[in-house]
Amino acid sequence: MAPILRAVAQLDDPALQAVLWRSLLWSAAGFALLAAGAVWAVHALAGLHGWLAWLLDLASGIASAVLAFFLFVPLAAAIGTLFLDRIARAVEARHYPWLPAAAGAPLSEQLWDGIVVGARILALNLVGLVLALLLPGVGLLIGWAIGAYAIGRGLFVAVALRRLDRKRAEAVYAANRGAVLLTGAVLALAGYVPLANLLVPVLGVAAMVHLLDRAIAPGLPNGSRIRRSVG
Repeated sequence: MAPILRAVAQLDDPALQAVLWRSLLWSAAGFALLAAGAVWAVHALAGLHGWLAWLLDLASGIASAVLAFFLFVPLAAAIGTLFLDRIARAVEARHYPWLPAAAGAPLSEQLWDGIVVGARILALNLVGLVLALLLPGVGLLIGWAIGAYAIGRGLFVAVALRRLDRKRAEAVYAANRGAVLLTGAVLALAGYVPLANLLVPVLGVAAMVHLLDRAIAPGLPNGSRIRRSVG
């Protein structure tokens, strides 16, 4: 919980607030297009008029709202990863100012990994949605576990790639899987809470920066720890 609490404490940072607003605006635009597409499909494909068309409009609106509830975190996470470097730099500037500039995997690989993170969270959330419908109660727990893995592993590896190559990033994740998945579980749970879910992408990236710092070489003074581990 400590990495998440430290991330929450930094929400007053203008850099994080700027990313948060951008992420929210892009997410809102995405769901507006989803709702508009659903209404268009009803009229274009069904060809109905009158009260039947009204009922279908209502049903499509409800379906869009349900999808928005379950798919907001994956979409926001995908968008948030596009700002991953900005979030990480803001966290490092406040908590780890002695760090050298990030020089891990190539930028193209980091961007691709961000897209993969969003796609993985989206796919696994869809699985969770189906399970929640087929297995009420149990399905929600399974969906939560899926979200914990997708968010935890995805964001941690994406953050680690800023300073490590992929092989070492995966190795650090494997050595700290428990802490990463626990953090992912808290973030996934927050994803089901209105308003709190809006903060998940920014808090997730910020928390993973703290987890990575703690994981690379525990027990050493901060300055020597980071310089030795990334040098």
